[in-house]
Amino acid sequence: MVAWREFAGADAELSARVLELFTSYKHHTMATIRRDGSPRISGTEVVFEDGELILGMMTGTRRAVDLLRDPRLAIHSHSVDPPEEGQGSWSGEAKLSGRAVPRPAGTSGPADADWFRVELSAVVVTRLGDPADHLLIESWTPERGRVTQRR
Repeated sequence: MVAWREFAGADAELSARVLELFTSYKHHTMATIRRDGSPRISGTEVVFEDGELILGMMTGTRRAVDLLRDPRLAIHSHSVDPPEEGQGSWSGEAKLSGRAVPRPAGTSGPADADWFRVELSAVVVTRLGDPADHLLIESWTPERGRVTQRR
């Protein structure tokens, strides 16, 4: 697992696109694991700060409790449909997976919140190819770097 800065240093071009996808919209979707092992989907916001990807949430929320018990997570960027005209211009969508590491209260914002930094195990960007008759799926892991698949 790596910090955001390590991913950005390893693949500047892909990380720039992921950053744009996560900063173009405020709200995203995060999956955590409930106590019984089933998935929980929650809305979330992310912040990129000092080379780290940061999550903040009100203290004691179900997703914070999930992350404190089991730090595994996945985050999906806000997604919009490709435009009818010029579908190849669609920016795509990004997905991150990894684990949440607690940060001391008040280090990234209000002290009455739960704060986590995300350590990445995988990053995926899905977009339309050129011509827009196929998908390009770019995935990155610390072990193998970037791999591109066409579907």
